[in-house]
Amino acid sequence: MKLFPFGHATHPQWQMAAGLVLAQLRAQMALPDYASSPTLGLLYITDHYASSAQEILDHVSAELPEVTDWSGTVGVGIASSNVEYFDEPALGIMLCALPPDQYRVFSGVAPLPAAFRPHTALVHADAATPDVAELIAEMADRTATGYLFGGLASSRSDVVQFAVGGNGNLGGHGKAGGVFTGGLSGVAFGEGVELVSRVTQGCQPVGAARGITACEGNLVQELDGEPALDLMLEELGISLEQPQAALAALRQTLVGLTEASQDVVSRTGHFGADVVVRHIVGIDPQRRGVAIASKVEEGMQLAFCRRNAEAARADLVRICAEIREELEPEDLPLAVASALAANDAGAAPSPERRIAGAIYVSCAGRGGPHFGGPSAEMQIVRRALGDVPLVGFFAGGEIARNHLYGYTGVLTVFR
Repeated sequence: MKLFPFGHATHPQWQMAAGLVLAQLRAQMALPDYASSPTLGLLYITDHYASSAQEILDHVSAELPEVTDWSGTVGVGIASSNVEYFDEPALGIMLCALPPDQYRVFSGVAPLPAAFRPHTALVHADAATPDVAELIAEMADRTATGYLFGGLASSRSDVVQFAVGGNGNLGGHGKAGGVFTGGLSGVAFGEGVELVSRVTQGCQPVGAARGITACEGNLVQELDGEPALDLMLEELGISLEQPQAALAALRQTLVGLTEASQDVVSRTGHFGADVVVRHIVGIDPQRRGVAIASKVEEGMQLAFCRRNAEAARADLVRICAEIREELEPEDLPLAVASALAANDAGAAPSPERRIAGAIYVSCAGRGGPHFGGPSAEMQIVRRALGDVPLVGFFAGGEIARNHLYGYTGVLTVFR
């Protein structure tokens, strides 16, 4: 599989930004290492362009007639290789060269055909959709692996999604222009599209995982039979007798939750992929409880954690390393092994050359200054993963497997 052409640009006028992106795409499509006839386009725009979404889609699809299928959405920020665009008008496009029988674009007006059995799926969703978490879980159940990746659109104006299949001729699509609000949309992939995906929580546990033994609604009253508030204060090393110091510590503390049968903390000391991180929203000194931004049930596992730049950087590097490790060949050919023995680094297989393209969906609360400066998060990804084609957006909630996360990053690569 050849590299996926991609481009990104910012400009007050979307026509100028689109022209810059199209120039990048055409230049890459003329190079031997890049796909020359891609058919699936992924389009992400910042909310500055949201009101012009239909015009943008019409323009780029007319300029790229060979691309018959489009998917994407809007974010308060978008990402591409080594750069983040926050609070500025920008758009990014990646053109994927995949076998036409191995993917289908879907939306509320053009659901997946029953004959197509998806293996995985890229999902964009509107947070205002009723029961969106349940719809995501139902979509995951429709796939053979149960694995979704993507996120909730984020916008300070119009919340839009792009979904065009078969140049607008997909059954059920009708005269719809390909720009939608509400519900779910995305791309379902067949078994022939090989993906590797990881979730970075950006949090580090500060104590052991404990079972919830008493709770009411979103109030955790007991952990392993002990008062939840007392355990939290002990693990954080704070006291309610010093309210200002306690408040400052609580503002940086969250909780990681999993079902009873799943481990919160992995053997490496990081949160596992099934952990959902939620805010602490209050304490109940009278009942010695801790209130969190999620309903809980007895038997669930809980661990207190902190979210900071150092933890986020370390965890992001970790998932990139895991992806690179999975892409490394287990057995090196003799010629390569000999070259490595001779310290000929140039002959070594490079994981980024085994990646055709990547999609990164990060929380809108993670980008920029949280990692130490503008575009710092994407610079970490590029240094750790390599110089690969990449697009994505900053979401109002991240989707991985059948879960809806917060404050996470979801990195997915096409092998």
